[in-house]
Amino acid sequence: MTMTRLAAIDLDGTLLRSDGSVSTRTRAALTAAPAAGIQIVLVTARSPRSVRTIAADLGLGGVAICANGATVYDLDAGVILRHRPLPVDVAHRVVLGLRERMPGIAFAWELELRFGSEPAYEARRDHAAWPRPDDGFPPCDALEWREPMTKLLARLPDADLVAVLDATRALCGADAEVTLTGDAFVEVMAAGVAKEAALVELAEERRVSREEVVAFGDQLTDAEMLRWAGLGVAVANATAYALEAADETTASNDEDGVALVLERLAADAQPSSKASVGA
Repeated sequence: MTMTRLAAIDLDGTLLRSDGSVSTRTRAALTAAPAAGIQIVLVTARSPRSVRTIAADLGLGGVAICANGATVYDLDAGVILRHRPLPVDVAHRVVLGLRERMPGIAFAWELELRFGSEPAYEARRDHAAWPRPDDGFPPCDALEWREPMTKLLARLPDADLVAVLDATRALCGADAEVTLTGDAFVEVMAAGVAKEAALVELAEERRVSREEVVAFGDQLTDAEMLRWAGLGVAVANATAYALEAADETTASNDEDGVALVLERLAADAQPSSKASVGA
């Protein structure tokens, strides 16, 4: 039986509960997995800004795959190891095209560790708008932005996100990757950027085969990662995209679904880990 050596875990809707917390059981499973020879890698749409805080709270180090694979972040050193940005001309094409097709749409963007947005986007945010701390750029029209973007976010409240997704894909063609990361955003990254692609690259660097990888997720952005991994696991609350791509379904994010599988895999890996130590 092939033992698991790497666990790629999405955050929102998967590892994190609906209120953003992590249970005691899940924390214990994350601690026990490395002791059984299973490396934990967070693979998320989030920016390193928030991932580093979450990882520190969970006691996780190493690297994290962020921004749907556009950045690989060293949690211990606090630096971005790899960054694959979206060309600004492609981003502007998307903005112009979506504004024409879907009036009222608003945009935000990431650039490495910082966040930018349009005034209309800020007006829809649930938390305090400007002034922001040092991790943000002053709001401006997306077409006034002149630098590449780690990713572009499009938001249109009460819209059919699948329609926004399809329209964005048509505008991008082969020049960018487009995905859904939740129930509010369509996100655009550079061509070739995806969670799965970044995970494959990381596994190859660590000489871990796909059969030795378990991946957990809940969204379209996780689907190809789940298909690629030796064991793809969707949480019970996952979208149809992730459920269809997964090999198995675990309990929901609010019911310690990730922990249930990690506990099983860690128990299976223990004999192999002990043998390796004694070798």
